[in-house]
Amino acid sequence: MSKENTTNAAPVKKSGGALFGAAFLMATSAIGPGFLTQTSTFTSQYLSSFATVILCTILLDIIAQANIWSIIGVSGMRGQDIANKVLPGLGFVVAFMVALGGLAFNIGNVGGAALGFNALLGIPEKVGCIIAGVIAICIFLSKNATGVMDKVTKVLAGIILVSIAIVAVASKPPVGEVAAKVFMPDNPSTLLFPMITLLGGSCGGYIAFSGSHRLIDAGISGPENIQHIRKSVLTGIGVSGTVRILLFLAVLGVCTAGGAAAAAQVAGASNPAAEAFRLAAGEIGYRLFGIALLSAAITSVIGAAYTSVSFLKTLHPFIAQNEKWFVIGFIAFSTLIMAILGGAAKLLIVAGSLNGLILPITLGVMLLASRNKKIVGESYKHPTFLIVAGVVVVCLTGFVGLKSVPNLLNLFK
Repeated sequence: MSKENTTNAAPVKKSGGALFGAAFLMATSAIGPGFLTQTSTFTSQYLSSFATVILCTILLDIIAQANIWSIIGVSGMRGQDIANKVLPGLGFVVAFMVALGGLAFNIGNVGGAALGFNALLGIPEKVGCIIAGVIAICIFLSKNATGVMDKVTKVLAGIILVSIAIVAVASKPPVGEVAAKVFMPDNPSTLLFPMITLLGGSCGGYIAFSGSHRLIDAGISGPENIQHIRKSVLTGIGVSGTVRILLFLAVLGVCTAGGAAAAAQVAGASNPAAEAFRLAAGEIGYRLFGIALLSAAITSVIGAAYTSVSFLKTLHPFIAQNEKWFVIGFIAFSTLIMAILGGAAKLLIVAGSLNGLILPITLGVMLLASRNKKIVGESYKHPTFLIVAGVVVVCLTGFVGLKSVPNLLNLFK
C-alpha cells in the first residue's frame, strides 16, 4: 500500500490518476449487492414516483460527501484522526463502528459475488465465495496494490454501466412519465424512509471515506488542492448516480410493461434485480445481471477492506506497518465467514442499520471540524451553505438512524 504523503500541490500533477481512482473507488464501493437490491425493490413499490427519491438521494449524497471530502482533503488527516481532534477518544469509536460495518458489508459483498458467479456461469455459491475472495486478495498482493485497485475499479465500473444500460434500453421505460413524476410524486410523505435508506447505501459507513482516504494515501491534500478534491467527489457521485438512474429505469420498464403482476413478481423475488433483468431481456438479461452483480460485489469487497483498514491503521503503528496484510486478512476472514455461514441478506440488513447510525455521527464530526482552525488551518474557510445543508442531512439521517436501532439489536436475539 502507498505510504502516507501529505505534500500538497505538486502530487496532483503526478497523480491525476489517483483523483479518478479515488472517485471510482467511492462509486464502486457504493454500487454493491445492497445497492442493486434496494433500488430494484423500491422501484417495484413506488414505480415512477421513485424518481423523486433518486434525485433527492443524489443531491443529499453530494452535500454529505462534499463536506466529508473537503475537510479530510484540506486537513490531510483521516476521518478517525479528525474525530479524535474534535473530541479525544471519539476517533476510536468511529473507527470501530466503521470497521464493524465494513466487515458486515464485506461478508455480504462476498456473498453477492458468489451469486454473480452463479448467475453468470452456474458456479456453486460456496465455490464462488472462495473465487471472489482470491481475486480480491490477489489485487492487494501485487506490488503496486493501490494502482491496480484504481485500474480494476475503473474497468469494473464501466462493465456495470454498460450491462445495466443494455437492460434499461431493452425494458423500454416510460421516460415521459418519469419526467412528470419527478417533481410531483404520488404520496410524497411515504418517500422519506426509502430516500434515507438509499442515502445510507450511497455514502454511509466506510463509503464516503473510501475515496477521500485514497487521496490522503496518494498525497493529495491541502487547501490549494480543494478544487481537485471536489471535482473527484463529484465524478464519483456522478458514476454511482448514473448507475442508480439506469437501474431504476430498467426495473421501472419491466414493472410498467407487465403491470401490477410484474411489479409484484419483482418485489417478491428473493433477488429483485435479477428477476427484473430476466423479465426485461430473458436469459441474456439474467447473464448481464450476473456480470453486473459480480463486478459490483468485487469492487465493493475491495473498497470495504481498503477503507476499513485505513480507519484502523493510524490507531496503532503495527497496523500501519502491515497494512497490506491486514487488508488481505480482512478479505480472507470475510470470505471464510460467508463460505461457512451464508446468509448475506441478513448481514446486509444489519450493516444497513449500522450505516444509518454512522453517517450522522461522521458527518456531524466533519461539520464541527470545519470551523476548527487546528484541523483545517488558518486560511481555509468552509462554505456556509455546505455547513447548513450538512446539518439538514445530519438531522434527517440521525432521525432515521435511531429508528433503525431495533434492526441492529435483532442481531443479538
